[in-house]
Amino acid sequence: MAVTGASGYIGSRLLRQLEEENLERLVAFDTRPPPLPIHNVAVYRRDVGLNFEDALRQSRVTTLVHLAFVRNRGRNRREVRETRDTNRRILHVVLDSCARAGVKHVVYLSSHTVYGARRDNAVPLTENSPLRPVPDLSFGYDKFLSDQILESYAERHPETKVTLLRCCSVLGPSASKDISRIFAFPGPVGICGYNPPFQFLHEDDLARILTLVIQRGIAGVYNLAGDGVAFYHEIIDALPRRYLCLPGFLAYPLVGLTWEMGLQSRRNTAELDLLRFPLLLSTSKLREATGFRINYTSLEALTSFVNGVLL
Repeated sequence: MAVTGASGYIGSRLLRQLEEENLERLVAFDTRPPPLPIHNVAVYRRDVGLNFEDALRQSRVTTLVHLAFVRNRGRNRREVRETRDTNRRILHVVLDSCARAGVKHVVYLSSHTVYGARRDNAVPLTENSPLRPVPDLSFGYDKFLSDQILESYAERHPETKVTLLRCCSVLGPSASKDISRIFAFPGPVGICGYNPPFQFLHEDDLARILTLVIQRGIAGVYNLAGDGVAFYHEIIDALPRRYLCLPGFLAYPLVGLTWEMGLQSRRNTAELDLLRFPLLLSTSKLREATGFRINYTSLEALTSFVNGVLL
């Protein structure tokens, strides 16, 4: 059992969960050392953008969770393209290494933003809803491209189980303090007159879901989100900072101008659309397939993050 991006937020939390489950032969890949000591784990300090078939074979890895991902908005088209090319290259190398080493199950953590913030989105979105990512929302578009690569890989390698988990924003007491890297909103400016609902998944629930997928060898595409929603005004009230509220006809030009001038790097205009057209996921497929029950509501996940990280 191996994890790429093992020293990151999700990767380190998953390794702790797997350790508690007493899974044998845990393998961690990352260029950084693990943030916390994990027993019964082989650590490889290496770039998975370079072939690592040898390490997979040496550790007899049969399941790999791919979490390594470069998250960089990019200040211009060149930077966006470089990040996109890097993520695609890494994914291709990871899948090629897995195929050559005989890995039987590949799990990938995708994002709800692959569905795109669109006015006519279904509520809720199911796994069969069309993928319409917004190109200017680089994170979501990069995840969409990764989804396509993995679906193609699954078709070419029917002997391998492939699991795609389209997940909403993950929160908890171990999350980063940098709110702009966690929330797909609201930036320095909010849009007056909108109080949309959002979903969050607690880090503990995600670790349990990933562990369940690994242990049962569950394949397919699944949406992941916490129960219930947290409304925008509830989120703003919970956060220690305040945001400027403007009507849409002022918010979009202001955010666009400050972004283009380099005065702020938190949000572009495409991300303001998430305030108007929120992405709400149906998680019934996962519940029906596994019987899994979420422990934390979306609001409880938000509260645990604020109390554990920001206060």
